[in-house]
Amino acid sequence: MTHNETPKKSILVNLTFQILIAMIFGAVLGVFIHTNYDGVFAKEFSDTIKILATVFIRLVQMIIAPLVFTTLVVGIAKLGDVKTVGRIGGKALVWFFSASFISLLIGLFWVNVLQPGIGLNLSNLDLASAVEVTEKTQNFSAQNFIEHIFPKSIFEAMANNEILQIVIFSIFFGLAAASIGDYVKPVINALDKTSHIILKMVNFVMKFAPIGVFGAIAGVFAIKDLNELVFTYIKFFSSFLVGIASLWIFLLVIGIIFLGKRMKILLNHIVSPLIIAFGTTSSEAVFPKLTEELERFGVKDKIVSFMLPLGYSFNLDGSMMYMTFASIFIAQAYGVHLDLGTQLTMLLVLMLTSKGIAGVPRASLVIVAATCGMFEIPIEGIALILPIDHFCDMFRSATNVLGNALATSVVGKWEMKEE
Repeated sequence: MTHNETPKKSILVNLTFQILIAMIFGAVLGVFIHTNYDGVFAKEFSDTIKILATVFIRLVQMIIAPLVFTTLVVGIAKLGDVKTVGRIGGKALVWFFSASFISLLIGLFWVNVLQPGIGLNLSNLDLASAVEVTEKTQNFSAQNFIEHIFPKSIFEAMANNEILQIVIFSIFFGLAAASIGDYVKPVINALDKTSHIILKMVNFVMKFAPIGVFGAIAGVFAIKDLNELVFTYIKFFSSFLVGIASLWIFLLVIGIIFLGKRMKILLNHIVSPLIIAFGTTSSEAVFPKLTEELERFGVKDKIVSFMLPLGYSFNLDGSMMYMTFASIFIAQAYGVHLDLGTQLTMLLVLMLTSKGIAGVPRASLVIVAATCGMFEIPIEGIALILPIDHFCDMFRSATNVLGNALATSVVGKWEMKEE
């Protein structure tokens, strides 16, 4: 296994290098256009070059629906007994939603305290690319949102990439499969193989990441002052790191409370998955290794096989913290005032809509974009954070791995006590 991992890891590290190069070339091209051409041409150039970023984000969106469906159904069905699924699933969901809520609160707290987006004027950016999202969400209300959670057609939900609706259908499908038993094993095996095919597609799609980053940063630098943008990225990234550090402290303290001295042993087991997730910016990339290490730590295999796939849909703590942070940062950058009530509403919306992003690299950007559309925040702000997002993704991917390892270990300990 180690022999096979090495070339894959080197490819992913090479991708990181390519993204760095794309950032540099994009910035140089953008600054050149901004310096040597008038505002009208720069604006046209920016609109055109940003299509590259749009293509990349759409490729990511293309993968999410089938990946969520296959991994979640397989995870639930493997337990085989509906009562077991209900008992363990209940504990898991209480943990996941509590951790998600606190992660979102940490992001909300630090973006309001540090205010990294204040003072940046982006009002002259084009709003045309926001139409697709804002058309769907401009009539946002509590009633519409509740109706929106439950799908009337799984095919419609997949066609529109409605993540939460797909998660709801997948849970029902998985529970039904678990209640039937051995008869549906061929179907579950087929879905398991399908999920591996889709994960291979993720690797293909990520090859377009440097092109997307190049387009995004060139488009932003072409119409904005270099010094202002560099200052914004430094302020945004440093503020984000404060938030992530706070979340790590919280998770480690919770781990010590529930696992005691065994928390140190757990960290020794997951240090390799943490480093790989950090380097590849994908918690999904370490899924097999994390499964193996948690079983070595002493968690029963049936608990691990259920908790991890569910955790990759419901328990991405680092991504959750980033979503409130990034959404409100964009609002600050555009001068969109959000009172505390609106921010708490956004938190609750993210609590639900973010479920099911399944560890796909940079998929949280899609959720942030959708949230911005719901609250009438210009979606173009995604173009501002995309160049720095890769580095943020390193930290939040590693945080996601820590959060899922901790959740699986604690629920595994609870189950051992009951047995």
